[in-house]
Amino acid sequence: MKRSMMCLLGLSISLWMGLSACSPTEKKAAAPETAKEPAQVEETAMVAQEDSAADMARLLTPETLNAQAPELFNVEIETTKGRIVVEMHRDWAPNGVDRFYNLVEAGFFKDIALFRMVKGFVVQFGIHGTPLVSSVWREASIQDDPVKTTNARGTLTFATAGPNTRTTQLFINLGDNAMLDKQGFSPIGKITSGMDVVDALNYEHGERPNQGKIQKEGNAYLKEKFPGLDYIVSMKIAQ
Repeated sequence: MKRSMMCLLGLSISLWMGLSACSPTEKKAAAPETAKEPAQVEETAMVAQEDSAADMARLLTPETLNAQAPELFNVEIETTKGRIVVEMHRDWAPNGVDRFYNLVEAGFFKDIALFRMVKGFVVQFGIHGTPLVSSVWREASIQDDPVKTTNARGTLTFATAGPNTRTTQLFINLGDNAMLDKQGFSPIGKITSGMDVVDALNYEHGERPNQGKIQKEGNAYLKEKFPGLDYIVSMKIAQ
């Protein structure tokens, strides 16, 4: 296999950009908010802080995130270019789907960079923007799944560094990459809506972002060195 394809065995990304859907006209027409009392503001801030701390605690204990995923479900991915919907198939790869489900439920995919962009091949992501979180998950590998479906355009697959090394990095197949099937890359789902969003992502930086530096420095490195990268803003299980 070509060297560029073997890079898939690497690990990948994290970052998110907040978006405002409010135009100047909409702001003008919006009803004014009632000002909160200082005590209310403080209480709201404390609740938000507690929620944030609880979320971080979950992300720092991979061993506790081991729920079994539903057999079939959808995941909504909000990116800086728009929404993508992925249909997950647990029968394709139960270990992989369970891992992805738990990552989504724990809020792992917030502010996550789409850091490896190879036109016609793959879009890769999954390195957390906070180095501490990233370091914890680097060793939290799962067992491989037999390859039951091909790496066709629009399928979502875990990246790997060899047998039984899948952690948090994934890629979207941009073409029909059947050559990856024999190498053990087992798809876990397929995009049912939003491939136009994937095609519209920013591919200008290609494979230049260094995965080692992303792991060590997080989103700060990417934002400084690779402006214009697209990010996963958030993911959620569709209700």
